[in-house]
Order: sequence, then structure tokens, then C-alpha cells
Amino acid sequence: MEYLYQYGLFLAQAVTFVVAALLLVTGVVALGQRHKSRPDGYIEIRKINDRYVGIADAMRAAMTDPAQHKAEEKAKQKTKKAEAKAAKKRAKKVDSTGEKSRNKLFILDFDGDIRASACDQLREEVSAVLPHVEAGDEILLRLESPGGLVHGYGLAASQLQRIVEAGAQLTVSVDKVAASGGYMMACVAQRIIAAPFAVLGSIGVLAQLPNFHRLLKKHDIDFELLTAGEYKRTLTLFGENTDKGRDKFVEDLERTHALFKAFVVENRPSLDIEQVATGEVWYGREAVAVGLVDAVQTSDAYVQGQLAERDVYEVEYIERKTWQDKLGVAAQGAMERGLLKLWQRNQGPHI
Repeated sequence: MEYLYQYGLFLAQAVTFVVAALLLVTGVVALGQRHKSRPDGYIEIRKINDRYVGIADAMRAAMTDPAQHKAEEKAKQKTKKAEAKAAKKRAKKVDSTGEKSRNKLFILDFDGDIRASACDQLREEVSAVLPHVEAGDEILLRLESPGGLVHGYGLAASQLQRIVEAGAQLTVSVDKVAASGGYMMACVAQRIIAAPFAVLGSIGVLAQLPNFHRLLKKHDIDFELLTAGEYKRTLTLFGENTDKGRDKFVEDLERTHALFKAFVVENRPSLDIEQVATGEVWYGREAVAVGLVDAVQTSDAYVQGQLAERDVYEVEYIERKTWQDKLGVAAQGAMERGLLKLWQRNQGPHI
């Protein structure tokens, strides 16, 4: 036991040193960038239809006799020229009559972490796409997230609400997981699809944190926390926690849970919220039965089914980063991973 104690103490000291070093590096980087304008990003758009046409051509070339393939290619080029000519005529007709050409499907991606840091990218993508969405167009968000901080995912969900409030059709697809804050985002959409074994739900709130008070007391180390306001701090890492503080902390969790449930009901009123807001998760097929999603389908199947009728575009915001930014992000990421591994999502409510 003495060995384990010494090892634990050494590990705590090592983690503290690493965290302090990373904070120092991040601070230096931030100071160096304070008076510099941040580099602008840009929107990258890729037409998916062209990609699938290229794949189909490659498949045909591999499976067809060379002579036959050559003849087919000549016929295809002839057809392509005719279609291009017809497209120009249609474009002129659209300009003169105001008629609309093929509908569009815009694809956005959200890969969520505990801080919902992809929200910045989502904000730019939504701002770029919304002015170009017309009647009959649709936005598909491919969402993957196990949840995270309440305020981060609340803002991400608000970005999706911009789409719905603008009158645009929003579909969310979940291939792996959209739980807690991830489901908070998904429920905003008019339609949710999920892969058969995608994980959904977990409409609940949690918070975990260790307390080192007894360890500090054993080594005669004092820790002082000064606050103004009765509940400015309820539970702490190093101070002595009280039953009153714990009760207030639980009260805050319950209030957050109530807000979470109300938000889900507002967006999916047909749900039996008391049945699904227990913190449990459901797989895709089960999620359809309880009303968390509308259909079982992968994002790939959904997109491929739209290619014949729509022009499909992937939209991605790319942020230009200096080497200082990259160093700061790397340091912050390493610190976050270390804290997560040691404390398992501690300090504050998580959804």
C-alpha cells in the first residue's frame, strides 16, 4: 500500500508539473498573439456528384472490355456535350423566367469533443450556406458527439436553430454517436436518421471531480478559497466540501437537467420525455421505437440516394492557423487529454 501511495503522489506531482508547463506555453503563445490580427479562414466547397461519377467511371473501366469501354467513352462524351448544351439553354430559361434548376443538398460535418470546439467551424458554415438555400433545398449535418460542456453544446444547438428559423430543411444523420449534448444538437432538426447501432439519447447531466482535501491535511498543507457570495463555489478540488455545498451542486444539476428536457420537448414534442430523459442510451433501431430518431439509415445511403435528384455539396470552413496557433492548440489538447484521463470529465456539469 505504501508503494501505491508513493506512486500516486508521484503521479499527481508529475501531472501538476506537466499542466503548469503547458499553461505557461499556452500563455506565452497567447501574449505573442495579443496584438496580431487572427488569420482569416475560408470556405471550401466540393461537389459530391462529380466524385461519384468518377468512381462509377473507374468501376466500369475495370470491369469492361477495353474496346467496349473505349466505344462507351466516345458515346458518353457525345452525350455529355449534348447535356452541356441543353444545360446552357435551361440556364437561359431560368434567367428569363426565374425558374429554378435542380435542388441542392448541402452537407456539413460536426465532430464534437468535450468543449464542442467545432462550433466555431459550424457557425461559419451555417453563415455561408444560409443565404444560398432556396425552396426545396436541404442541409444535412453529419453529427458525431458523445456530449460535453453545457454552454458549448447549447451554442452549437443554437447554430442549428438558425437553419430551422430561416425556414430551411435540416436533417441530422448519426452514424456512431449523438448522446447528451450531441442529442441536444440533433433534436433541433426536422428529421433525424441514424445507423442501426448508433448510440443516441443520454438525456441527463453529470459532473465528477476528485477532492484532495484529506491528502493535503495529512501533509499539513493549508488550502484557502476566498469567495463573495454564498454559492460562488459549492464543491472544490482542494478544500473541505460540505453537505450544504453538495446539496446546492445537485440542485444546479437538476435545474440544468430540467432545462435540457424542456429544450428536447420544444423541438420533438411527440417524445415521452420522462421515458427517455433518464440518462439511458438507445441504439439506432431502438431509438426509432422510442421516438428519438425518425428512421434507420446511414449518412452514406442517404447522400447516395439524393445524387440523382439533387446537386450535392460538401461545405467545410478551413481556418488558417499560424505555427503559434498550432502550438497553442497542441498544448491545450494535451492538457485536456491529461486532465480527462486523470479526472474523467471533472469540474462542472456535462451533458
